[in-house]
Amino acid sequence: MKYTITVLLCSLAPSLWAQEQIKGQVVDEKNQPIWNASVYWEHSSIGITTDQKGQFSLPLNASHQTLKISFVGYKEQTITIDQQRELRIQLTPDTQMEEVVVHTKQRNTQRSIKGTSNTITMNSGELLKAACCNISEAFETNPAIDVNFSDAITGTKQIKMLGLSSPYILIAEENIPSVRGASQAYGLTFTPGTWVESIQVTKGAGSVVNGFESISGQINTELIKPMNDRPLFVNLYGSSEGRFEANVHANTQVSEKWTSSLFLHGNARKTKNDMNDDGFLDNPLGEQINVMNRWQYTDLEKGWISFLTWRYMKDNKQSGEYDYDKDLHAPGKPIDSSARRLWGSEVNTEKFDVSSKLGYVFPEMPFQSIGLQLSYNYHKQDSYFGANQYDIKHNSIYSNLLFSSIINNTLNKFSTGLSFTLDKYDEQIALPTAAAYQRIDNSAGAFFEYTYDNTDNFSFVTGLRFDVHNRMGAFFTPRFHLRYNPWEDAVIRASAGRGKRIANIFAENQNLFASNREFIITQAGGTIYGLDPEIAWNYGLSLSQGFSLFDRKGDLTVDFYRTDFENQIVVDIDQSAHQVNFYNLDGKSYANSLQLDLNYNLARSFNLRAAYKYYDIQTDFKSGKQERPLQAKHRFFANLEYETALNAQQGQWKFDFTYNWMGKQRLPDTSANRPENRLRPYSNPFSTMNAQITKVFNERFEIYIGGENIGNYKQDRVILGANDPFGTDFDSSISYAPIFGQMYYAGLRFKLDRKQQTNL
Repeated sequence: MKYTITVLLCSLAPSLWAQEQIKGQVVDEKNQPIWNASVYWEHSSIGITTDQKGQFSLPLNASHQTLKISFVGYKEQTITIDQQRELRIQLTPDTQMEEVVVHTKQRNTQRSIKGTSNTITMNSGELLKAACCNISEAFETNPAIDVNFSDAITGTKQIKMLGLSSPYILIAEENIPSVRGASQAYGLTFTPGTWVESIQVTKGAGSVVNGFESISGQINTELIKPMNDRPLFVNLYGSSEGRFEANVHANTQVSEKWTSSLFLHGNARKTKNDMNDDGFLDNPLGEQINVMNRWQYTDLEKGWISFLTWRYMKDNKQSGEYDYDKDLHAPGKPIDSSARRLWGSEVNTEKFDVSSKLGYVFPEMPFQSIGLQLSYNYHKQDSYFGANQYDIKHNSIYSNLLFSSIINNTLNKFSTGLSFTLDKYDEQIALPTAAAYQRIDNSAGAFFEYTYDNTDNFSFVTGLRFDVHNRMGAFFTPRFHLRYNPWEDAVIRASAGRGKRIANIFAENQNLFASNREFIITQAGGTIYGLDPEIAWNYGLSLSQGFSLFDRKGDLTVDFYRTDFENQIVVDIDQSAHQVNFYNLDGKSYANSLQLDLNYNLARSFNLRAAYKYYDIQTDFKSGKQERPLQAKHRFFANLEYETALNAQQGQWKFDFTYNWMGKQRLPDTSANRPENRLRPYSNPFSTMNAQITKVFNERFEIYIGGENIGNYKQDRVILGANDPFGTDFDSSISYAPIFGQMYYAGLRFKLDRKQQTNL
């Protein structure tokens, strides 16, 4: 049945017909190309904007003979088309036009009404609305992604989409897969928020261009481009939990075509905190050094653009009991027979990666391009959690060759290409029995994606890729996205697709190492830890409608997505409180996600964003069908943002407030523990409140203060068996709410633009 769907999805493309094109160039009074001029057929919605060379290409249509060309500050031109196929159009300045200054405020989070996929774009302004020290904290003010607490030891936050954890999300950096394999647990904390230009969040199955692993969605992070970067940017941050950060960006124009940016990041936490008096640190101690250098080459005349990026990161974390000293109590250290061994943990990570992107746009055919992506990543982690040890080395290579063009006209576009990936894993585990796992995964694939867009109210994208994997065999991956605008400010989207991935059960579940559970793998003859690959189908429907109420704009969106697993690696922590069982799914597993979003402009520069989410996630465990643990069925989110008008010095105030309410969550079965270490079947609902105030003095300088969890809600009994950390009941992985309590922070930002640099 599922492969029947594959055939149907790929047969939806309409028959393609040859159609003549009218091409031309739009220039100004000095014969310089005009970029983004509007060119369209009169009395129609068929049109296009000129590229950076002022060029355009439109399909000829017998019912349209008159072409309109317009650009701000120039007189509109009307041209009647007869036999001409190549045009050169020179616009005349509108000398009668008085100067008009229009101030607009672009939303920090946008969902395009014309985009085919259900994609939400967060710009850098959204990341500045909270203490976004790294990507894992970038979604605190946005309802598209759920931010969860992974455990009570590592201080790491986990993200979920459509109710499924981050391994089911394809997380990429500039469309190159980045957080995967060894970096699944902590990878989102390795990219500072100030390095980010924008983040695109796509719900449901994504594009086949980016691979076959995406199941619940895709998150793509766009880093700041050297060509667009400031000569200097400085951000300093400090918090009441003892965390301090510094970010410095330096940019230089090496030549007319070469630009380079250097990004420096450092953070440290040296203060011990135990706000719940359980004898364990609420947040790990540690430090991180992160360096990135980017180079950009741009030659628009010849159509070339390229990026070269290298990065080095070293991150050390220490957590555990309050008095734990790694020099005295680490595993292997001699302990006085009269002293109690203290429980502690260290996670030390070293990471190096280099990537390059090379693109060429055909000068005579701006709709046609070819690109090559290459990357190498080295990730080394040495860690222990009490008596448990986990070390991993991961070397990975990724390459993707992409060609994009049109079929007869710009209404019909396609992308095709080849990809290759290689991953080498070396895992050393002691739980406490030592074991080693080494493997090499490689895959080669080809893909084709077709896009039809009538430039008005209908578009769809259908794609198919074929991959050959040394462990998963040969398989197809179909994806489909559709968009229809039935009337003004309304959009209907639908999507369907298949995803397949290897579950790295140790790297993805490191929070369980901070417990004394026995790890049991029920092998079934598979090629990955004796298990089979995970396979799932995702289907989605989205309805969005814009409206005007009391002369204020708003929009309402309803999303429903369902994920059905053909196979899943079940992580079962319910069979016994002293075990974690990994096995192939035997039965059904699904995740239903319903989300209602409201965006409304309450007053000038005063916006409300609210969302309600409902999850129905069920899995057939060996003990029977149950809700997925540590997952709230009901969630509510609200965000208020307000900005004052700019003054003469370009200064203003910015205010942001976020409220999150989380319903009760099913807790894992702890009936096998001693009575004092047992939990109730469900947690209590709780809410958190975050706020930030920013004072912008001018274009160069601003300061900000804020608070997280202002209501000071803290989880009761975060660590089971905390008084006996080497006993069988010890478990810090059942974390569902804040641990630290209230946290306040302050910081400053200094920005130097090129025109300001000139005036210094």
